[in-house]
Amino acid sequence: MRKVPELLLTSVPFAACSDVEDEFSSDHQCYFVFDNSVHLDATLMSALNSMSPGIFCQITEGAKGNSIYFFFKSNQGLESEKKANAIDLKRTRKLGIYNPSGVIVGYGNLNNPATLYAFDSQCTNCYESTHMPKYTLTMSNNGIATCASCKRTYDLNNGGIIRSGKEGKKLIRYRASSTGPQGVLSVTN
Repeated sequence: MRKVPELLLTSVPFAACSDVEDEFSSDHQCYFVFDNSVHLDATLMSALNSMSPGIFCQITEGAKGNSIYFFFKSNQGLESEKKANAIDLKRTRKLGIYNPSGVIVGYGNLNNPATLYAFDSQCTNCYESTHMPKYTLTMSNNGIATCASCKRTYDLNNGGIIRSGKEGKKLIRYRASSTGPQGVLSVTN
């Protein structure tokens, strides 16, 4: 029987331990299902088209009068809103950290096939230092999200990594799936 060197046995357990961030959030809850075959929202459709990567859409929820609405805003300047129907109202909805700031969804333009991303719309680093949901990101047409408070920029096309500004964590990412621009979008943990 061959002996395995003692040094090898003691170093193997530590090889799996590192400072790598989890790809998807397990600390922040998110659950959103939207059937765009019913609502036919053009702003959301533009972001859910895998053949036109680099288009991202911020989805938020709010009230108008006595009704719940979903608001859509793309990094290409499109904006729209859809009133929640009875099925939407029966579903649990948790748009990341804070429903009024919502989530950002879209296909990144760096991979082939394109990756569907879903990020929280809050600046990860500002939110985690204060636990106040007041750091909503703004998106530019080239897929960069910026925090007005800390001035960090995040690359939506590249997994939400920090592109410029102080070191810190990348954007909070959720799992996303879509059956197409006129299909069902699901964003979950």
